[in-house]
Amino acid sequence: MSAIVQAQTEVVQDPKHFELSPANRRWILWSILFGFAALAFGVFQGFVQGLNYAGISLFTFLPGMKTYYEGLTAHGVLNAFIFTFAEANGWLSLTTARALGRNLNSRLLALSFVLLVLGTVFAGIPIFLGKASVLYTFYPPLRAHWAFYFGIALAVVSTWIISAAQLWALAEWRKEHKGERIPLMAYVSIMTYIMWDISSLGAAIEDLFLLLPWSLNLLPGSDPLLSRVLFWYTGHQIVYYWLLPAYVSWYIFIPRMVNGKLFSDSLARIAFIMFVVLVPVGFHHQYTDPGVGNYFKIAVLILTFGIAFPSLLTAFSIMYALEIGGRANGGKGILGWFLKLPWSNPAVSAQVLAMIAFLPGGITGIMNASYNMNLLIHNTTFVPGHFHLTLGSAVTLSYFGIAYWLIPYLTRRKLALEKIAKWQPWVYFLGILIFARGEISGGILGMPRRTALAIINYEPLPGWKLAGALTGIGGTIMFIGCVLFFLVIFFTLIQGKKMESTGDLPFTETYLGAAPSGWQLILDKLSYWVLLSFILIALVYGPFLLTHLPPKLNSPPFQGF
Repeated sequence: MSAIVQAQTEVVQDPKHFELSPANRRWILWSILFGFAALAFGVFQGFVQGLNYAGISLFTFLPGMKTYYEGLTAHGVLNAFIFTFAEANGWLSLTTARALGRNLNSRLLALSFVLLVLGTVFAGIPIFLGKASVLYTFYPPLRAHWAFYFGIALAVVSTWIISAAQLWALAEWRKEHKGERIPLMAYVSIMTYIMWDISSLGAAIEDLFLLLPWSLNLLPGSDPLLSRVLFWYTGHQIVYYWLLPAYVSWYIFIPRMVNGKLFSDSLARIAFIMFVVLVPVGFHHQYTDPGVGNYFKIAVLILTFGIAFPSLLTAFSIMYALEIGGRANGGKGILGWFLKLPWSNPAVSAQVLAMIAFLPGGITGIMNASYNMNLLIHNTTFVPGHFHLTLGSAVTLSYFGIAYWLIPYLTRRKLALEKIAKWQPWVYFLGILIFARGEISGGILGMPRRTALAIINYEPLPGWKLAGALTGIGGTIMFIGCVLFFLVIFFTLIQGKKMESTGDLPFTETYLGAAPSGWQLILDKLSYWVLLSFILIALVYGPFLLTHLPPKLNSPPFQGF
């Protein structure tokens, strides 16, 4: 019992004496809703993309849409950048504030939100005017309008401001709690943003010092290889910036929601430390780049397999909590506990289904990181099939589940359309399984990604039509699942019954809590892990930069407008 009491005091600070300020509540809510608004626009473009694989072209019927690549860019930027940035900014601001028992600086939250909105406007206008059809990877020598690069920069800065607000709150908390362990919920939330602070430097440097001045004709040309290296330094780790906020919910909230408990405080901290330390894995996206030497490719191959380990730790921790909860609810036998989970609660079902979908997402990720396998599936639909199982399911479904309790908590309105909410995760889950099956099978057969297959002037290879049909069917079902979710949230906001109190956040208890002494104290030395991360980055990326700098700015731009 003593371990449980200790764990309760370490997951959050002062659990009975915290009130979210009106300013914090407002900016967090607006950030969450803005993210879902971006998702709504991006999901519609995704629906059109799915039909493209089935041989159905709707691009010419969309107002202002000029090309397939314009829609694909909008889909990627809105879903992979704006949606995820906004959700993480709001969600992890709340978890940090609650865990430390103190509100974050509301001016910083407001500034972050304003910059994200401005960034979306600056990047979005040239996209929808057809002047930034460079996809979300924005590889040079493809060149976009300068406003696109400026908007992306503002969006990234908005995330740095949230990190600053977190670290400021942590510094103030430490002054008042000298020698105490960082509460677990704050720890995992802050470590997520520390990982992203380090990881985002590559794309930020590329954007601000290479692409933005190039788009303004201040540089004579671009350096495609250096730009790709800088982008993928960030581009793979952004996957974990998408994923770790879901992990925060899986570790801290799902155990309580299913009537279980988290196994180990230290195990959770170690998993997040590994994500911070093992940052430099981006070269595995460049296995086919002739300008990247074998040293870099082999190094990141090893590190990429290493970064799969914290996900295995997560799988153990969460499965433990789910089984404890299922058995506490009356489940028996080897798998009987699984059926006794509270499946009628959409906040639980959405996130457990997200975990199930993430299993093949992780497996296909390991396949992508395997050198020989990558040569087969590189630039095929296998790749989007994989990341729709991660971003499109593990992340998006988790945010759906979080929203089902978080929106009522922030608005003090009861969830509306509860029957629809119960079925919505299952509809989306069915869609993602069919969609991913089509894309992955098509990729193995060589079906290309980023291609307007609906209007190609050559005969598709055997198997592409079936794979494309499955992709179109699955994408349509996913779209329906998203529409159901937006209906639930919309009616909750305008018609949800008012509640006087929403209670506290449903954070978990832990069997093995945070030890007040011993070796575990080093886990809270955040600067140690940041330093170790930079040492590893220097070992992996230093030799490339030393031999490639200064940039070779000799590639002329290509603009599709």
